[in-house]
Amino acid sequence: QMTTTLLSPPDQISLRGEDHAWQALLRQGSQGEQGVPFLQDDSLLHALYGPLCAMRRRGSSYVVGHLAQSLDGRIATTCGVSRWLSGDEDLLHTHRMRAIADAVLVGASTVQHDDPQLTVRLCAGDSPVRVILDPERRLDGSQKVFCDGKAPTLLLVAADRVGQEATCGQAEVIPISRSEHGLDPFEIRRVLAQRGLYWLFVEGGGITVSRFLAAGALDRLQITVAPVIIGSGRPSLVLPEIHDLAHSLRPRTRRFLLGDDTMIECAFHD
Repeated sequence: QMTTTLLSPPDQISLRGEDHAWQALLRQGSQGEQGVPFLQDDSLLHALYGPLCAMRRRGSSYVVGHLAQSLDGRIATTCGVSRWLSGDEDLLHTHRMRAIADAVLVGASTVQHDDPQLTVRLCAGDSPVRVILDPERRLDGSQKVFCDGKAPTLLLVAADRVGQEATCGQAEVIPISRSEHGLDPFEIRRVLAQRGLYWLFVEGGGITVSRFLAAGALDRLQITVAPVIIGSGRPSLVLPEIHDLAHSLRPRTRRFLLGDDTMIECAFHD
């Protein structure tokens, strides 16, 4: 069981106006040689992203999840509206996380409601492979990720729901074995690692991130809390019920201010 440590007072991090420093950091993470120390400095940019870029240099499977939620733990209204819950700084942060990642993963509901591009547009860096988790093969292929051609795209479908079609729009359809609740997160990690996709960013939604967390398949989790109270709507994390707080997850944590939002990063595995 990990102990919880908070940076107090919380760091105020500005993610804008640091393009040169960001590009240098990104190069260290993607091009560094094994055994060469990862160069650090005292900037908040390095404090937030340095450990993540260093993990990329290891070349082993690593998964970071991210959610933006309200003060009362909601990620969207009941009908699925979530734009824009968090602010510009958190949006830029997600683009930086995409730039670090080999692949960005989202669930079918996120694609259905938000129709995201899942590309890097607000910062330097290459767009990752886009991975859509659609166990029941609900998406019809009309969404942007399947037809815009802006990044390679994979559609992961439960093996028992895969038909004769090898593609969905421009995306390759890949069968994945089921677990008790949806697709098996560790099987997803294994299949993507076979394709050279080791560093994964699970960007949403709540169900997808919750299943990875419940399975123990997240190495880190970033929760950005916006100063908003919705009062109803879709919950952030939903995990199996426990009856004793001794069974709760207690990760090591770091805290950053992203504009008006507060991001808490939870580390489960180094």
